[in-house]
Amino acid sequence: MHLKRWITAMVALPFLIFLIYKGGIAFAGLVGVACVFALCEYFRIVFNPKGGTLSGFILLIALTLGLVTIWAAYENAPDIILCVLAFNLMLSGFFSLTQFKSDAFILENITKQIQGMTYIPLLLSFLVLIRNSSDGMAWIFFLLCIVFAGDVGAYYVGSYRGRHKLCPSVSPGKTIEGSVGGLAANVLIGSVFKLLFFPMFPWGISILFFLGIGVSGQVGDLFESEFKRFSGVKDSGVILPGHGGILDRIDALLFAAPLAYFFKTYLFV
Repeated sequence: MHLKRWITAMVALPFLIFLIYKGGIAFAGLVGVACVFALCEYFRIVFNPKGGTLSGFILLIALTLGLVTIWAAYENAPDIILCVLAFNLMLSGFFSLTQFKSDAFILENITKQIQGMTYIPLLLSFLVLIRNSSDGMAWIFFLLCIVFAGDVGAYYVGSYRGRHKLCPSVSPGKTIEGSVGGLAANVLIGSVFKLLFFPMFPWGISILFFLGIGVSGQVGDLFESEFKRFSGVKDSGVILPGHGGILDRIDALLFAAPLAYFFKTYLFV
C-alpha cells in the first residue's frame, strides 16, 4: 500500500504539473473531471444501503450544475456560481414536492444533494478562481505544496510518534502528534516557498496563512472521514491505487482552497 501511494503519485504528478502550468481550459477541465468523480464518490458514500436511495434526477442535477459551477469559475463569474447554487436549491425543492408523498426519505436525500453541491463544486471552484488570477500558477503550486506537506508530515509523524488520539470517534488512526507534525510541515514548506517566490509577503500574515491552511486541511480531512465512518467505508473510491478515491485526495484541499483565495485576494495585497 505504501509503495502504491508513491507510484501513483509519481505517475500522476507530471500530468498535474503540466495542466497547472497550462492553466485556462486545461486546468478547469481537470478540476471539472475531479468534480464529477468526487460527486459520484460522495453520493456513493452518503446514499449507502442505510442512507436512502439516490434518485437519477438528483444525480443529474448535481453533475450538470457542478460542471456549470466550474465553468463559471473559469469565466471568472462568481455571480453565476451563486445563481447555480440557488437554482440547485430551487430544482431540488421542486423535485422534493413531487416525491414527498411516495418517498419517506426525500427531504433527507435532498439535503444530502444540496450539501454535496456546496461541499464539492463550490469549494473546487476556488481553485479555478485562484489559477485565473494574477500569479495564479504560482499560487496553485504554493497551496498544493503546503497541503501536501501537511499530509505527509501528519502521516509520518503520526505513524512513528503518534500516541494520543486526535478524534477517535471519527478517525481512530489520526493522532495529536501527527496533527502537530503536519502543521510544522505546513509552516516549513510554506516558509521555503515564500522565501523563493513571494519574499515580499510579511512574515506575520504568512505564518498565519500556513497554519490556517494546515488547520483547514485537517478539518477537511476529518469532515470527509465523518461520512465514511457513518457509512462504514474505508475509502471514497478505488480509482487511485494506494490513495483510494478522488475525494480522499482532495478532502483537505477542498477546505483549504477558499481560505487561500481569501488570503490572496484580501490580505496579500
